[in-house]
Formats: sequence, structure tokens, C-alpha cells
Amino acid sequence: MRSVLVHIIALCCLLMAAVPCLQAQEEPENDTLYYAMLHEVYCYAPLKFKNKQQERFYWRTVRDVKKTLPYAKRISKAIEEAEDTLALMTPKEKRKWWRKREKELFREYEKDFRGMTASQGRMLMLLLDRESDRTSYELIKTFKSKFAADFWQFIAKLFKNDLKEEYDAKDKDRIVERIITLVEADQL
Repeated sequence: MRSVLVHIIALCCLLMAAVPCLQAQEEPENDTLYYAMLHEVYCYAPLKFKNKQQERFYWRTVRDVKKTLPYAKRISKAIEEAEDTLALMTPKEKRKWWRKREKELFREYEKDFRGMTASQGRMLMLLLDRESDRTSYELIKTFKSKFAADFWQFIAKLFKNDLKEEYDAKDKDRIVERIITLVEADQL
């Protein structure tokens, strides 16, 4: 709501600045209006950290979101494309196509993903759920098998993670949602 208000105020200021210029002109045929697209500006209350540990956690979260959000968006698009392609194939063609695509994706992203920290991996899983509206467990189950999804869920549990964890923008992940909004608006 605040961003809309800021947008309207800025537009009114521009129009008010243009009115004297229009009145000063003698020839109405040559009227020119200044038109500018303004970016949305998001205003949030300043964060108050209780201690340095909370502040470090916040800035680590900012770092993780900035690194993993582009990957989550690309993966979400790849998922949509894969589903569209696989919908037109027979089961045998699906297996062959998926093996080939899996190798391509592994080659393309292996270096980037191996360089991620554990917290960035967790963030990628959350953001993937946000972008695709399906948990990592559901995606593995859809594209591989229930056995593979259960296996990776077991491995994740060993490292105190959960592939079934859902993104909750309203409650648990509201700070992450705030960071995403600010990052997408180039304000952070």
C-alpha cells in the first residue's frame, strides 16, 4: 500500500512541475508532457536487531537469497518446460529424454551448486517451493520416483533438513519474503 502511495505522490509532483512549463508555452500545438516510468519503492519499518547474531543471520539470509533466487527462477521455468515436453511423450521416451536432460542440467549447474553453502542449499529449496508451488520432495517424486524422493528425504533428515518443508510467506518466512521483494526491486 505504501509503495502505491509513494508512486502516486511522485507522479503528482512530476505533473505539478510540468504545469508551469505548459502554461509558459505560447503555441498549444507543440505541447509536451514529460512522461516517466517510476520503479515501485517498497517501504518497510526499519529492522531492530536484538544482538549482533540476529544481524549476522539477517545479512546471511540476504546473501543467500541474492545467490539462490535466480537459480530458483530458472529451475522453475525448466520444470514447466519439462512438464510440457514430457506430457507429449510415451513412458519409454520420457525416461530417455529425462536421462539426457538430467545430464545436461548436471553439467550446467554442478559447479555452481557444489560451491553453495548448506544454508544456501536450504534457501534454494525454499525458494524453489515459492516459485514452483511444490516442495523439493514433490518435485523429486514427480520427475524421479517415490523411492528416490524417500531416499533423498532420509539423507536430508540426516543433515537436519526437510525436503517436505513448505514456503510460508505470511508467517515463518516473512523476512525472506521481505528480502525477496527488496532484491527484486533493486533496493537491497
